[in-house]
Amino acid sequence: MASRDKKDLRPELVQAYEKAVVKYSALYPNEPQPFITCTYRSGEEQNRLYNSNPKVTNAKAGQSPHNYNPSFAFDIGFIGTDKKMDWSPRLFTNFANCVKSVSDVTDWGGDWLKFKDAPHFELKKWKTYLPKK
Repeated sequence: MASRDKKDLRPELVQAYEKAVVKYSALYPNEPQPFITCTYRSGEEQNRLYNSNPKVTNAKAGQSPHNYNPSFAFDIGFIGTDKKMDWSPRLFTNFANCVKSVSDVTDWGGDWLKFKDAPHFELKKWKTYLPKK
């Protein structure tokens, strides 16, 4: 099972997420609220998701920023006061705008051209942090 723990997330992403949550909660107090659904994910789980139908990721094990600990990425979902999940695109867009307004260290999967991934946020240029081979 993937981690949802902020302890498994790079500190700069924790900071971006926490600042964005504060802003989002202030702007949208009556909307479903964001929470982290994934930080670190094992290679085995990554491949399971890659091979799923419908495909939910475009990355095999080792190609995803989730496969490193601390993770270079986090995914979010939204939950309402009724405890029901809400995957409305506008919620992701609103949260992404909050992230962008409080931090310049993230890329949002909803901005990608080929494989849009609205729940996904990752450290910009995360591959540059990996040890050189």
